[in-house]
Amino acid sequence: MGEISDDDMRRELAASRTYTLLILHRAPGAAASGARDVVREHARRNFALRADGVLPIVCPIAEDGPYAGIGLFDTTVNEADLIMREDPAVIAGILTYELHPVRSFPGDSLPGGASDDGR
Repeated sequence: MGEISDDDMRRELAASRTYTLLILHRAPGAAASGARDVVREHARRNFALRADGVLPIVCPIAEDGPYAGIGLFDTTVNEADLIMREDPAVIAGILTYELHPVRSFPGDSLPGGASDDGR
């Protein structure tokens, strides 16, 4: 692990900015007939939001449980709320969501690619 000086920390923290954290929860409608098709449209919409740079980080949760996914919006909480109110899985009662302002660093990204782990 590299050394980080106080000056390094001040410089990095000064460059941080606000994003909006999305936490998706599975709702009772997740077991409804036709839910899979609605979730597919939800995913298609997430791909479009990601391509537009509005939702640059999309992380579906791969295990069963109360959480369905997380993401980071490059918008305000109010703008993200307007976007999520129009999500087909939210409208159908399959997913609910929480939004929280968070701070992070512009330019951060997830490491690697599909070839890194053989998947």
